[in-house]
Amino acid sequence: MNENIIGYIDDQGNLVDTQSVGENSTAIPIEYDNSENALEIIRHSTAHLMAQAITELYPNSQFFVGPVVDEGFYYDFRVDEKIGEEDLKSIEKKMKELIKKKYKIEKYELSKEEALAKFANDDLKQAVMSRITDDRLSIYKQGDFEDLCRGPHVPALRFLHNFKLTRVAGAYLGGDENAEMLTRIYGIAFADKESLKNHMTMLEEAKKRDHRKIGAEMGLFMFDEASGAGLPFWMPQGAKLRAKLEDILHKAHRVRGYEPVRGPEILKADMWRTSGHYACYGENMYLTTIDEQEYGIKPMNCIGHIQIFKQTQKSYRDLPVKYYEYGVVHRHEKSGVLHGLLRVREFTQDDAHIFCAPEQIASEVIEVVEFVDSVMKLFGFDYTMEVSTKPEKAIGEDEVWELATQGLKDALNENNLPFTIDEGGGAFYGPKIDVKITDALGRKWQCGTIQVDFNLPERFGVEYVAEDNTRRQPVMIHRAILGSFERFIAILTEHYAGEFPFFLAPTQVIFVPISNVHIDYAVSLKKRLILEGIDSEVYDKNDSLNKRIRTAEKQRVPYVVIVGDEEVKKKSVAIRNRRTREQYNLTQDEFMVELSQQLQEGKI
Repeated sequence: MNENIIGYIDDQGNLVDTQSVGENSTAIPIEYDNSENALEIIRHSTAHLMAQAITELYPNSQFFVGPVVDEGFYYDFRVDEKIGEEDLKSIEKKMKELIKKKYKIEKYELSKEEALAKFANDDLKQAVMSRITDDRLSIYKQGDFEDLCRGPHVPALRFLHNFKLTRVAGAYLGGDENAEMLTRIYGIAFADKESLKNHMTMLEEAKKRDHRKIGAEMGLFMFDEASGAGLPFWMPQGAKLRAKLEDILHKAHRVRGYEPVRGPEILKADMWRTSGHYACYGENMYLTTIDEQEYGIKPMNCIGHIQIFKQTQKSYRDLPVKYYEYGVVHRHEKSGVLHGLLRVREFTQDDAHIFCAPEQIASEVIEVVEFVDSVMKLFGFDYTMEVSTKPEKAIGEDEVWELATQGLKDALNENNLPFTIDEGGGAFYGPKIDVKITDALGRKWQCGTIQVDFNLPERFGVEYVAEDNTRRQPVMIHRAILGSFERFIAILTEHYAGEFPFFLAPTQVIFVPISNVHIDYAVSLKKRLILEGIDSEVYDKNDSLNKRIRTAEKQRVPYVVIVGDEEVKKKSVAIRNRRTREQYNLTQDEFMVELSQQLQEGKI
């Protein structure tokens, strides 16, 4: 047997242990490497190794769950002592000591009744088992440590050398804000040292690029706990950046035949009952009562666009009808998952809905994909696409879902566009294509989405007059390119490390007059730039020239322009180009041409 095999993929496509496969099995072996399947097994096993180390260091610890996640793995547990970041090294040390003991990882099974009896005095294990419907449960054992787990795991601890514990956090039991707060430790693991080293380097760079840190330094946005958690305030610099992004998208929508609309931010709850949001999404909504009538603050914009479409009769000749809105929505996110602009309770979607005939689905989906492509290329993002199918909590018949899902697949297949499948990941009203972008650090982010929906048009009686004068139901395509302005700006901030391209930078030019006699010239230049749609500032505070230049450069502004006697006399500017790291002189007119050319780079 190959000693590098750590697991298998069985005939049903499931990951299984080496001990679960017989000699004559046709299962596909998984070797010890950095493939997706291998890393899942390695990281899950490392989570158990961490739990074993914690048990030895803190004997009264009790464990809840320890899954593999996008950022590595974690374990939630209860411990008598407070564990902080400074304790991670001692836990890592204990993990390495355990590896030297060469424990094998063994699996055995119990009936659920036997497992309940075995862990009768462990309420966290009881909580885990209350979520499991299987009659038999598997337990993994290494040395004296054992825990309930579906697995799979590596055959022995000798495979687990390249790991790092990354942070400590708090986590509510089962994600319930009213439940007990457990300790959570995150970690990462790879098959080799070099990959681990590269990952840790990336994490260090990510800390420097954290949008919350850069946002504070540049004065982009703020939060005020006294006003409410997860509710961002946009400061002048951030509002300018956001306005530029909105303007780019406004023009791109209009060129592609979209019409702007605006719906109310609150609707009667009966509307949300009709749509299915109340039943399928109600726990994420904010509800209130006005004049003894229940209302819901909108978590999505689709109902407003449906009502606008229905206002006037539509013919097949009118289709497709495309509405777009920068729609402010509110969703109740649990406090524990709020994270800067990446996870907030109020945000603005770059939302659009396309009403089309069934035979237009493929062409409309491809046009949206091309729109996505142009936006992602503008910001230098690579991306992948994923088709998400019907979730457990959904509205509509299976046949309708299959028709819609196949429509998305056909559109991508017919245009040779690669995609993966996310089973059960669709919206409650229809399947979707999720766009996942990769930033400058190689991290993946979920942003845009394209959703095909037969259900809401049926529920709201949406119709158009067909060529044969019969009334037919259009298909509704829900679509967002960025996802939300808040999340996308957070991603852009980290992607560029605050060094936004000229067309997007909140302040694009800072003028630094050498002395007071040069201020009027600097102000006149600023006024000229405003007329051209370029944001600039004049740094004329009573500080030394060098200090004003340093302050300007800390703002990550593309151009710092020095003006003195020579520049006033020649009507010129002395430029420090932050992006190219060059210094040079231009006339006013030459400078305007250069800036105008860079503005053009922001068109899609």
